[in-house]
Amino acid sequence: MVSCMTPSATPSRQPIAALAPESGARPSRAAPWLLGAVALVWGINWPMGKATLAYLPPIWTVALRTAVGALAVFLLCLLTRRLVLPKRGDLPVILSVGVLHMTAFSVLCSLGLTHVSAGRSVVLAYTTPLWVVPGAWLLLGEVPTRRRLLGAGVGLAGLALIFNPLSFDWHDRRAVTGNAAVLLAAFCWAGSILYGRAHRWVTPPFELVFWHALLASGLLLPMAVAIEGVPRIAWSPILVSQLLYGGLLGIALASWAMTTVNRMLPAATTSIGLLGVPVVGIASSSVALQEPLSAALLAALALILGGVVLGTVRGGASRRERKSRRGRRACVNRRSFYRCASTPACRSLR
Repeated sequence: MVSCMTPSATPSRQPIAALAPESGARPSRAAPWLLGAVALVWGINWPMGKATLAYLPPIWTVALRTAVGALAVFLLCLLTRRLVLPKRGDLPVILSVGVLHMTAFSVLCSLGLTHVSAGRSVVLAYTTPLWVVPGAWLLLGEVPTRRRLLGAGVGLAGLALIFNPLSFDWHDRRAVTGNAAVLLAAFCWAGSILYGRAHRWVTPPFELVFWHALLASGLLLPMAVAIEGVPRIAWSPILVSQLLYGGLLGIALASWAMTTVNRMLPAATTSIGLLGVPVVGIASSSVALQEPLSAALLAALALILGGVVLGTVRGGASRRERKSRRGRRACVNRRSFYRCASTPACRSLR
């Protein structure tokens, strides 16, 4: 499953500093390919996570994969000379992503996968952008445009289709628990994104990925021991490859790729590109796990993704976004927007 997306890599609205390509960054022909690779890696990660549950309990699955990812990101930061100590201003966002996203979201999705198909789970998880819209309205004072409200309505119609009595057995306790866990995970992810919107960024996101993963590992390993005990693990090449895939590709390389993509492509392009994740997730789950493709699930997927596209494609920009774009045009030193405070417009947005 997806366990490494930071707010700047999500299919919903980005943190302020990630709403446009970084100042001075030039578009690259490699950026769309990197974005496609991330969608492929994260999509396959869902059936991969489901398959790993045959060897490990759900919390141990997340804990070991996150530990592998933390080590891989540490080495990647060393090689690229981007390993930094977090500053005091970074601590809230480290806690937000490390606790809400990399711990709570990942654990709840893993628990949900024990009772829910991987294809259905990835669709439910990608309702996250729908919860960001009302959350930003209530908590951040960002009044949504009509287009975003319409997108949220279309997406919620897809969610209602998933849970309609004709395609969902409300008497199956395991199914209800599993679906509820994945939806709760989507709420946790949305909470992390909302904090990322309000956070005053001090350090660029990629430099903090190691600290997110380290904090999550420090929480997940004791949690796994306390709740599931120490399991007898039947180590095999398949299990090792699954953990390496989730840690090396799903966390380390995907985080690096998304940082590169966010610098090169507009946020709307990135957001729409990441909608390939549930599509790949459903397709790969059908092939690898022989999960059936129901008409209701495909219709719900179309509605949810359509709703996200409606809310993402630029229509009437909100007041906050117009202010953000004006601030970028006022930035004359062409340094990273995260560290730019040379103009009043930029200082007011940090």
